[in-house]
Amino acid sequence: MRKRLLYIISFFAAFLGYFILQKPCFMLYNDALGKDVSLTDFWQVIYHAFTLDATTSGYLTAIPWLVILISIWFVRFPLRKVLVAYYVLVAFLVTLIFVGDMGLYPFWNFKLDASVFFYLDSPKNAMASVSNGFLAVRLLLILALSSGMSWILFKLTPTVLPAVKKRLAGTGVFILIGGALFVIIRGGVTESTSNIGQVYYCNNEFLNHSAVNPAFSLLSSVGKTKNYAEQFNFFPEAQRDSLFKGLYPTTEDSTTIKLLRTQRPNVLIILMEGFGATMVESLGGVKGASPNIDHLSKEGVWFTNCYANSFRTDRGTVCTFSGYQSFPDLSVMKIPAKSRTMPSIVGKLTQEGYRSDFLYGGDINFTNMKSYLMGCGYQHLKADVDFPISERQNPWGVNDDITFDDLYKTLKGRTANDMPWHTAFLTLSSHEPFEVPFHQLDDKKPNAFAFTDHHLGKFIDRMKELPVWDNLLIICLPDHGFYYPMEGYGHDQRIHHIPMLWLGGAVKQPMVIDKLMNQTDMAATLMAQLGIEHQEFDFSRNVLGDSYTYPFAYWSFGGGAAFKDSTGVTIYDLNANRVIQELPEANENRLLRLKAILQSSYDNLGER
Repeated sequence: MRKRLLYIISFFAAFLGYFILQKPCFMLYNDALGKDVSLTDFWQVIYHAFTLDATTSGYLTAIPWLVILISIWFVRFPLRKVLVAYYVLVAFLVTLIFVGDMGLYPFWNFKLDASVFFYLDSPKNAMASVSNGFLAVRLLLILALSSGMSWILFKLTPTVLPAVKKRLAGTGVFILIGGALFVIIRGGVTESTSNIGQVYYCNNEFLNHSAVNPAFSLLSSVGKTKNYAEQFNFFPEAQRDSLFKGLYPTTEDSTTIKLLRTQRPNVLIILMEGFGATMVESLGGVKGASPNIDHLSKEGVWFTNCYANSFRTDRGTVCTFSGYQSFPDLSVMKIPAKSRTMPSIVGKLTQEGYRSDFLYGGDINFTNMKSYLMGCGYQHLKADVDFPISERQNPWGVNDDITFDDLYKTLKGRTANDMPWHTAFLTLSSHEPFEVPFHQLDDKKPNAFAFTDHHLGKFIDRMKELPVWDNLLIICLPDHGFYYPMEGYGHDQRIHHIPMLWLGGAVKQPMVIDKLMNQTDMAATLMAQLGIEHQEFDFSRNVLGDSYTYPFAYWSFGGGAAFKDSTGVTIYDLNANRVIQELPEANENRLLRLKAILQSSYDNLGER
């Protein structure tokens, strides 16, 4: 019995120690020293992470515990032989999750969760942000660490377990040990069970995230219910309805400001990859990254107070073209049964006699984009495979200089006699790894944005010379914001602030509109300008209508959501179940509205 007890304790301790060692590695890799993290902070992270690390170690110990329990009834039990495959599997998976979490955190700014599976159905694109060398080093690290961990587990395991004389007593002892293991896994005997929020201990989100066990974070998010309507039920239905009522007016109303010369212009929407306000100089962003956008803002309708609903392209695309809400733990684009039932800009325009097409220089199958776009109603799609291989110089596909030129050539061939058309274009180059054939700024990140900006400006100049310009509306806005420089909180208002610009001969006159709004509001606002009904856009508002009496912005991100109105901004962490930022001061109304929108969003998703 002693050998069995020692083995179970050693196995549990081995994984617990492995998780503890992961904490400083994660912090150092993610520039803890550059974030002024002290030695005390390292110890605090390890200390507060201990319970969740123990819980995860308990889960991993469950199989060896069960095998030991069975072994009591054998005369000689070959423990090593039975468990060696399990050792290799769990050591590899735990290490893969650790290295993946450590490597993705600088890009995502939240802990690894089930969102990662949304991108693994297209490995080529999922890996396009990084070099082959980057991948090779991390694969070697995964193999080395998992091999080392497997060897440790193998060495601490007895080759053969001898017979137990008092089998009933031995069984009773290990049942009690199983009970203790259950308590560890559960996180105690109180009503609260183990959860990510239990390790949050300060207002520094980097330290809180460092304390979260990545394996637990991933597996707990995978196990969440798919009954969307039952998620985030903060309020009884009557209270939720009262708080939510009026936030998204869907009744037709009078548009107070007319932006267009005609109600049936041709419509070009340019969705700019990550081109948030942090890269727009006139909105407080990087100097020199957006000279053309800043210049063009004086020629069109310039929306200066718009906020992206989400943080990834697949999510922001749905928010833009369907005017639909964002979610902190799922991508609607990856749920065809949901996304194909939603209204869309192209669907409404098709009903009005518009023909449509969509251009993207990348893999249009990535994150189920093709299914979504076709379900929306786009009649023709053009993507990377439609360009020569020689033009696919970006890891993601075709750079923006080539696609802007292709777009120009396509539109140049259209005449005033053509039926009205709608074209959408998703840019690509302003994305990791930010390698572009352009060298204007020293830092390659803003330089990549400057590259897109340069070719946007060149495209607009060429379009002005064409006959189609006179009846053309061009809407430029990003799919999401961009975290730059990497300081402060990664999902605050600075990061989600985005520009929106309406250009073209169809625009009546230059104008600045500073109404607080979301990117989802573009859909209803555009429909209203075109005189098209838009009641079915549940989370899109005509911000130029007389019913828009309470301007606010809402956004979500991995593990949280935010609400901003004229009084300030509130950011709420769903894992910790607490507010993590309130500026300039606490405001109960903002928090209540945030929760009501979150609950209503999932209710709406559950109905579809």
